[in-house]
Amino acid sequence: MRKGWMFLVAGLLVMALLFAGCAQQQEKPAATPTPTPEKTAPEEKKEAQVETLYFGAPISLTGKFSKEGQMSLWGMQVAAKWINEVHGGLKVGDKVYKVEIKYYDDQSNKEVVQSIIERLAVQDGVKFVLAPYSSGLTLAAAPIAEKYGVLMNSHGGASDYIFEQGYYYVVQTLSPASKYQTGFLDMVKAIDPEAKRVAMVYEDTEFSRSVFSAAKKHAEELGFEVVFDKTYPKGVQDLSPILNELKATNPDIIIGGGHFADGQLLVSQLADLKINVKAISILVAPALPKFYDALGTRAEGIAAPAQWEVGVKYSPEAAEKLGVDYFGPTQDEFMQMFKEISGSDEPPSYHAAEAAAAVLSYAYAIEKAQSLDPDKVREAMNDIEFMCLYGLWKIDPETGKQVGHEMVIIQWQGGTKKIIWPPEAANAEPYYPIPTWEEKAQGKLAVK
Repeated sequence: MRKGWMFLVAGLLVMALLFAGCAQQQEKPAATPTPTPEKTAPEEKKEAQVETLYFGAPISLTGKFSKEGQMSLWGMQVAAKWINEVHGGLKVGDKVYKVEIKYYDDQSNKEVVQSIIERLAVQDGVKFVLAPYSSGLTLAAAPIAEKYGVLMNSHGGASDYIFEQGYYYVVQTLSPASKYQTGFLDMVKAIDPEAKRVAMVYEDTEFSRSVFSAAKKHAEELGFEVVFDKTYPKGVQDLSPILNELKATNPDIIIGGGHFADGQLLVSQLADLKINVKAISILVAPALPKFYDALGTRAEGIAAPAQWEVGVKYSPEAAEKLGVDYFGPTQDEFMQMFKEISGSDEPPSYHAAEAAAAVLSYAYAIEKAQSLDPDKVREAMNDIEFMCLYGLWKIDPETGKQVGHEMVIIQWQGGTKKIIWPPEAANAEPYYPIPTWEEKAQGKLAVK
């Protein structure tokens, strides 16, 4: 009896456990079904449209400005290469523009320049023009650009007169002529207060007249006495008559020149006539390496104003300190690209750097304006200030004249161009007074 009772209790326990297990299974929540993602079409990446934007240019590949013109063209092409390959082209809206320089040889001739500007504006549809080299050619081009409403950026026309004519579409990248020789006079005044007598002999062109009108005014303000002030005609072949007159005035310093050919002739005949002074500053010619190639040691100590020189300290870091954007290749990048494009080891002159800066200023302004309309880009130019390898770029909104960029003074020392002024940009001390022509004939160099 007792054994049967035990079997009955065990059976009841087993049934209770089975019932509890079934109850727990019934209370287990149903698994949440995994949502099936809806199939959607893959998003297509929108490719920016790439087009070509032409900057037009009359270039002096032949004629009296051929050396300056060739340097200018290489500088433009370096800037375009940087815009296309490093910057990734110009971004305007949903389009990207690769920049190409469309150029024609202007033969250093005003009439040819005018026909090229018209051809670029009418036949080629170019809206942005890089002005020809020299003030005279730029003056000839300006009314044609204004007539057709195309922007024209001067990289080689420094005369202040260009920007006093009321042109709306003409802007300037290089420093105006009125600034060219003032730095040299400041330098002489600073290192030799006893030097008082200044002789000025220069080419009778718009550019040179602008330079020396401002230089004479500045010299007199500094206390110099201008003892000689005469011009010579374009294409001059013999300067000895005017230089004999100059010699008789016994100057302490000489400032003169105009462009490459006459500048080289001027120094050569100063040497022939043994006109010794403490310092000489010549426009344009000494900035080109071919000047020293042609004159050898006679070029020692000759100074020149320069818009730019290799070694000038313009950089992204310098721009950051000034609180402005840096746009364009660094100096090292520029030098490398220049070598690739020119195909030679000849270093770039300032003509190349200022031409590159003109291209970069168009690129920078177009992206700011987000437009290819010359009027809108011109308006954008009124407000921009940036630094590139050439230095600062900023214009006077009313006249288009360059007001941001500063000149430097270079001097040939031991066969090398050195930056001697202003002190904050210099990489060498001025060699002063310069060796006499007799000393240079015996091999003396302007090296301390």
